[in-house]
Amino acid sequence: MTTFSRDVEFQTLDGLTIRGALYPAPTRGPAAIITPGTTQFNCVKEMFVPEVAEQFQLAGITALIYDPRNLGLSDGEPRNEVDPMKQVSDYSDALTYLRTLPEVDPDQIIFWGQSFAGCVALCAGALDKRARMVVSICPLLDFELTPEKFPKVLAKSMADRESRAAGNPPIFLPVLTEDGVNPAGLGIGADKEEFDYMVNAKKYGAARHENRTTLQTYYKLIMWQPHGIMKYMHQMPVLMVIPELDQISPPEQQYSLFNTFPGPKKAHVSMGKGHLNVLSGPEFPDLIKMQVDFIQDILAGRTGRYINDGHSNGTAATAGA
Repeated sequence: MTTFSRDVEFQTLDGLTIRGALYPAPTRGPAAIITPGTTQFNCVKEMFVPEVAEQFQLAGITALIYDPRNLGLSDGEPRNEVDPMKQVSDYSDALTYLRTLPEVDPDQIIFWGQSFAGCVALCAGALDKRARMVVSICPLLDFELTPEKFPKVLAKSMADRESRAAGNPPIFLPVLTEDGVNPAGLGIGADKEEFDYMVNAKKYGAARHENRTTLQTYYKLIMWQPHGIMKYMHQMPVLMVIPELDQISPPEQQYSLFNTFPGPKKAHVSMGKGHLNVLSGPEFPDLIKMQVDFIQDILAGRTGRYINDGHSNGTAATAGA
């Protein structure tokens, strides 16, 4: 089977048009909502996730990828302003859209996200029980600014609010500086290879990516409390992929969150992988197969192996290359 996609769009509850691509499976069945994330939280749909969508399509799972609001081809102003709570809501609007498509079983929809979007997907799954499960790849969980930067960013964001109220354009900051660090003090960074990809994403095929966000993005991140939302996960099945060498979202933080989920769950450790390369390399097909196996098990009601059995903190854990 040859992979293919078609351009699609859907409406959000607050009236924006979100644009993306649908990779329809050959027969009616499950579907996954897939959004980009990784170390930058303003990635567009051409970054990282098309290969995942193609592999899901080949496995009989329809996949929807899209540009998050304010980014890429999707509507929303100011451009490159990231609002995590709005993105959580947009997952639900994407699900509502998928439920109208003839290719999709409306009761078999999966929330999927990586890094920043991995955290957003978990929050969406905690709130929207129409989803059948969440697949979260190396979720980014710490959005604290450094003590030195925190008061400065807040003060500048208030000045920016006054300036924008007076009709001036928003203030923008690069997500990563030339030193590979976040100028607002968010605990993300990049090594030489990661930095090259992020700041040169246009030449790698992501023509609409910009290495910048509005200053108000950080105000919204400060207000966001994802752990308070994820406590409502209840019996939602969760698959988490945890890179062994993740230096951006520490594996111990990911494990700690995973162990709070009471429902069917699986933690898969990607051995020798870091935050950015977890979805690349010769191990990628096996990683996709593991995800597809989990999805098929949950949809078929084969949850016994993923239920808390009192061992290893009640997790079903596997290690992979």
